[in-house]
Amino acid sequence: MSQFNHSEQQYHYGIRENLLQVGHQLLQVFLVGLTIGMFRTVVPALAEDEFGVAKGSFMMLTAFVVAFGFVKGTLNFVAGRWSERIGRRKVLIWGWLAAIPIPFMILYASSWGWIVTATILLGVNQGLCWSMTQTSKIDITRADERGLTMGLNEFSGYVGVALAGILTGYMALTWGPRLGLLIFGSVVISLALILAIFAVRETQEWAKAEAHQSLTQPQHLQLSKLPQNFPTHPTTVQMFRLMSWGDKRMAAFCQAGMIEKFVDALIWVFYPVFLYQRGLGLDAIGWIVGIYGFVWGGTQLLTGKLSDHIGRMKPIILGMWICGLGVAMMLIHEGMLWWSLSAGITGFGMALLYPNLGAAVADISHPNWRGSAIGIYRFWRDLGYGVGALGFGLVAHFTGVVTAGFWFVAIAMFLSGALVMLWGEETHPNLD
Repeated sequence: MSQFNHSEQQYHYGIRENLLQVGHQLLQVFLVGLTIGMFRTVVPALAEDEFGVAKGSFMMLTAFVVAFGFVKGTLNFVAGRWSERIGRRKVLIWGWLAAIPIPFMILYASSWGWIVTATILLGVNQGLCWSMTQTSKIDITRADERGLTMGLNEFSGYVGVALAGILTGYMALTWGPRLGLLIFGSVVISLALILAIFAVRETQEWAKAEAHQSLTQPQHLQLSKLPQNFPTHPTTVQMFRLMSWGDKRMAAFCQAGMIEKFVDALIWVFYPVFLYQRGLGLDAIGWIVGIYGFVWGGTQLLTGKLSDHIGRMKPIILGMWICGLGVAMMLIHEGMLWWSLSAGITGFGMALLYPNLGAAVADISHPNWRGSAIGIYRFWRDLGYGVGALGFGLVAHFTGVVTAGFWFVAIAMFLSGALVMLWGEETHPNLD
């Protein structure tokens, strides 16, 4: 990466000022969403029929999401540190290279173990690529746009997840599950890699310029809200300690991020099984899961921007509780309309909390270690896939019913929201 002189080059911040690169990064995260989305409908629904998972084997069924969560969480952490050493763009490209074998592994999978292995590579891809799209956009936009920036990022990604869930459901019915996923995955991953190589710019220089600016304009960083007595160039151990328990606010946001992933893991693993057992076809399941994703993705355009005006805390806490309510609603009535409504409410709750947790972490992070802070937050957040899938998998295993996992997740969401209320505080740079 080329060196630069801060005095010789002016770096402009803002969505409008960097519209082309923001657009490229949004396209990248959309393609990342499509890649994970191809696992959302077909794979869990056909785990028994196509990939040999025995009926009622809840722990075996959750194994691929457990593997995904632990791998993606770890790679989020690694990606944050790597991005500060070698730059955001190289990490993004590495993530897409890791994804190339995935569609072929699904095509030739002779057992569920192949799917678990493919999901490990998916975790590498998601951990590296999604982290970099988020960090890169934060680099080049303004502090008072962080809510909107995070909302745009997650809107693009989760619309991709939702669209892929629907498209792959239809493609599986047309060409069969394996060939349909091969065609879909190969096209998406190839396009993403080409664009990452030829269209995406390195954004780390903007972060370095912002850090340089803070030396002469300390008010630019809202220093009173940064962790006190913390070095501007911390070690990995110092960063992990700060994010995990050293700063009560960061710890609150990290635990909330982890618990909210219980919901997404549940929707990924148990929703298709729950609905398939009740007689719905892959196309109908794709639409219900897709409604969750579309509402989540679409309304983040509003909820991210909303937090730039009213702060982060209110949307986060309210979102945790609405999300838990939506999960519980799935079990108290039946029918396509009711399940779709429940999925939509869950998606709206996710939209309230999701971009604003990331924005809150970015608000109180120094630009020198913001990439690491976001990476460690995303480590704990996506570890929630693994912890949550283990948790509701064990609950379903010992009770013998898939519905027990729904109650486990709903209760966890309500308790986690209460913990944010106790430990968290407003982080918006212009609000107290």
